[in-house]
Amino acid sequence: MKKNPRCPFTVGDLSSPSLSSSSSLRPGHASMPLRLSLSLPLKISPLTLSNHHRLAAIKTQECSNQQWDEISCGGTSCDSFSSSSSNRGKEKEKICDAGWECSGSKYCCNETVSKFFQVYQFEQLFPKRNDDLLAHAQHFWDYHSFVTASSLFQPLGFGTTGAEKMQMKEVAAFLGHVGAKTTCGDMEVWAWGLCYNHEMSPSQRYCADDFKYPCVDGVEYYGRGAIPVYWNYNYGRIGDAFKVDLLHHPEYLERNATLAFMAAMWQWMTPVKKKQPSAHDVFVGNWKPTKNDTEEYRLPGFGATMNIMIGDLICGNGYIESMNNTISFYQHYLDLMGVGREHYGDNLDCAKQKAFNPSAPEHK
Repeated sequence: MKKNPRCPFTVGDLSSPSLSSSSSLRPGHASMPLRLSLSLPLKISPLTLSNHHRLAAIKTQECSNQQWDEISCGGTSCDSFSSSSSNRGKEKEKICDAGWECSGSKYCCNETVSKFFQVYQFEQLFPKRNDDLLAHAQHFWDYHSFVTASSLFQPLGFGTTGAEKMQMKEVAAFLGHVGAKTTCGDMEVWAWGLCYNHEMSPSQRYCADDFKYPCVDGVEYYGRGAIPVYWNYNYGRIGDAFKVDLLHHPEYLERNATLAFMAAMWQWMTPVKKKQPSAHDVFVGNWKPTKNDTEEYRLPGFGATMNIMIGDLICGNGYIESMNNTISFYQHYLDLMGVGREHYGDNLDCAKQKAFNPSAPEHK
């Protein structure tokens, strides 16, 4: 069976005994500990993200960008490979430390996410998520979980790439996907994002043959999380990235909001296949389309994020409702964040785009 493998970058061993719930992310800075195992039997201790984990993630991401073909996923150090001759003699890149939220990266020289996206804005974007009558994940999602999860990806450029307007636009774009995937409202639909944390009526078990990530007896791999994760192999790969056994325990994504946001951000930041861009790449301008991409209408912008995150279920089908709804969430969030929908950028839709990774028939 043909699948769309995701290659997780390594973030270090999060189960290190040197980490504890009381440790701060950097000495001398206010701590914001991850609440990753408050009530879950996870095989990791309560943790905070240290510089070690961030730097491991950054190093592995850099490896994949430099020599993806030669490097296998999982723990390979860039130090094992010589830099290309084109990089020799270049001035050393500036690295910044912005405290617990972002450190050890050039991206940390920009504003951190919590500086331009604050609690009141999160509440404005998701005002109905705790509704007593209709919400199905009451008091699950919160700002703290979002910004804590983002601290793992900000050193990689999530919400920290470019000038402040681009940073805000990326957060709005990412949350636009989240809102569209988790809404439950019929009226004022944009107010009902984060209404769910799991699929309510799964149509199947989402179990596929996979040598590395075989299905566990009695476990169902239906959609869970802020950007729902489906299929056993995707739970396996995302679990490997964070050293959490999601293959045996996919329910962790509907029990811990920080982990759920981390899984969503991993999908946003990670290419589906080697030599392909991530949703982050196509949005912030890191990706240059090939001639073939251009001929198939794949161009940088929000439209291409839908192509990567959703594929031919939403793209290449004209101006269908599901695509228009996702765009509407993004534009609405741009307004609420003070950017304005008129600054949505180029190539807003994917109506004519051919999918990067066409779905297998059984996945449609």
